[in-house]
Amino acid sequence: MATHILGISAFYHDSAAALLTDGKIIAAAQEERFTRKKHDHRFPVNAVEYCLKEAGIEPEALDYVVFYDKPLLKFDRLMETYLAFAPAGVHSFLSGIPLWLKTKLHLPREIKKSLGGRYQKRIAFTYHHESHAASAFYPSPYEEAAVLTMDGVGEWDTASIGHGQGNKLEMLKTLRFPHSLGLLYSAFTYFTGFRVNSGEYKLMGLAPYGEPKYVDLILKQLIDLKEDGSLAMDMSYFNYCQGLTMTNDKFADLFGGPARDAESLITQREMDLAASIQKVTEEVVLRMARTARKLTGSKYLCLAGGVALNCVANGVLLRSGIFEDIWIPPPAGDAGGALGAALFLNYHLLENKRTTNGSDSISGSLLGPKYSNDEIGAFLKANNIAHHHYPDEAELLRETAKAMVDGKVVGWFQDRMEFGPRALGARSIIGDARSEKMQSVMNLRIKYRESFRPFAPSVLREDIGEYFDLDRESPYMLLVADVKKDKLCELTPEQKQLMKEPDLRKRVNVKRSVIPAITHVDMSARIQSVDEARNGRYWRLIREFKAQTGCGVIINTSFNIRGEPIVCTPQDAYRCFITCDMDVLVLENYVLLKTEQPKQSESEREKYLSSFSLD
Repeated sequence: MATHILGISAFYHDSAAALLTDGKIIAAAQEERFTRKKHDHRFPVNAVEYCLKEAGIEPEALDYVVFYDKPLLKFDRLMETYLAFAPAGVHSFLSGIPLWLKTKLHLPREIKKSLGGRYQKRIAFTYHHESHAASAFYPSPYEEAAVLTMDGVGEWDTASIGHGQGNKLEMLKTLRFPHSLGLLYSAFTYFTGFRVNSGEYKLMGLAPYGEPKYVDLILKQLIDLKEDGSLAMDMSYFNYCQGLTMTNDKFADLFGGPARDAESLITQREMDLAASIQKVTEEVVLRMARTARKLTGSKYLCLAGGVALNCVANGVLLRSGIFEDIWIPPPAGDAGGALGAALFLNYHLLENKRTTNGSDSISGSLLGPKYSNDEIGAFLKANNIAHHHYPDEAELLRETAKAMVDGKVVGWFQDRMEFGPRALGARSIIGDARSEKMQSVMNLRIKYRESFRPFAPSVLREDIGEYFDLDRESPYMLLVADVKKDKLCELTPEQKQLMKEPDLRKRVNVKRSVIPAITHVDMSARIQSVDEARNGRYWRLIREFKAQTGCGVIINTSFNIRGEPIVCTPQDAYRCFITCDMDVLVLENYVLLKTEQPKQSESEREKYLSSFSLD
């Protein structure tokens, strides 16, 4: 009889479910993709239902259900924090406690209820950072590795160092709340006017526009950073323990004024703050990594937790040479905790055998729903949507590549949906990386987001070394590397002057390389390497693009608009396509052209866009 394990993460950030059968990852997905509510933290009813359907089982067939942290310990931390700061924390207490009393303290009941009362076996709970560590080590290509996890906070821990060997994972060292690299970075995210738990990407993207002029001030006033990477924060500058904001007036006084209002003009101060906290983060990560190497003696490192999604820091860590190689799972944040909890139970607790073969076991992160040509065709015909059908893949790829060559923006919907925050060629918006205007076009007309935010390149794995200073694959878009010097453009005096302009849009539009759409202002790029084994048709598309242009690099961003989760279904994809200024939509073997679709009125467009929060 096969053994089925369901892992669940919920109630904090990005609820998700993952299912293993005899240790093999069968399915995993975030709840937001089904509910269309970004970062949906509610119990992942729809994600659970999908996982069971993909495995072809009913709830009764589950052998184990495991939750990704220990709610009672987390509640203990919250109560101690409230009492320590009383009466200052009364508003935070009153806003948080009702949900705990109603739901979070009764998780076994809630889980069984959500499974229709059809699962009556025990519910297991792992520690939060055990789940993170397991999500990184067990799917990794390594038989043995150091494991470093860093995030905001779990129960009490905010970072950990572990050691994975075979099917065992031992936790060696932790950092305790309220001292947290993740919360420190989130405090700067909040102060620069971005939303915590989603705006950290923006802060990282903003950093290259600034100078790290506040590094010494951060290290002197805000944190006491030790050689082993542990840090103690001066909590008199922060408000997250007792209030509803991350920082306070003392923090604002230190940096010359109040926090930036969301959607207001980004000034040089915000750029310099972003550069400074990014530099501090990189230093903390390097010190923690050196400690992990010293404690374990391992040549390899696995990373997880929200901080592990900081691909700039990951690139710095890789180039440091502390470890021979590093591996980061695509769902490194809380959603990945569902998978990690299931894996920890399967290997560490049940002691099932684990084997490695030199490659990861996460199936290219393509673990979500897939829609067949028959299903897509039925949807298009039922709604009288104009389309073209290309049964022959070669012709489909030629037409799609030609559209990109002609400057068109293409929605690309293929295969199973990605698990994690990155679009990796299954639910992607793609275009010509050689275009000087494509970054601005995609940001302002397609994504409806800030013009400064960089896009990632998808590059044929065999062509990485031709374009980037990277000597290995980066399949999950979690490493940043410099664009090769021979691919850079020499800037004119006028362009150099534009690079100093306070208006970020003027800096963005400076052509810096032969692939300007994906070259950031510091001449770097967040790289996704694409190969046939993981990416199939997406790899063949880029190869066709190269045949037509001589360039094996395209631009890749997630298939969604700002504030919306990545699309899941063909219906989601069509709604996004028809509303924004995308030119072509490719749904498996079907191609839709914007010029053949009915025009939407401004009110229809505004109604759709207003259904998603700005973040």
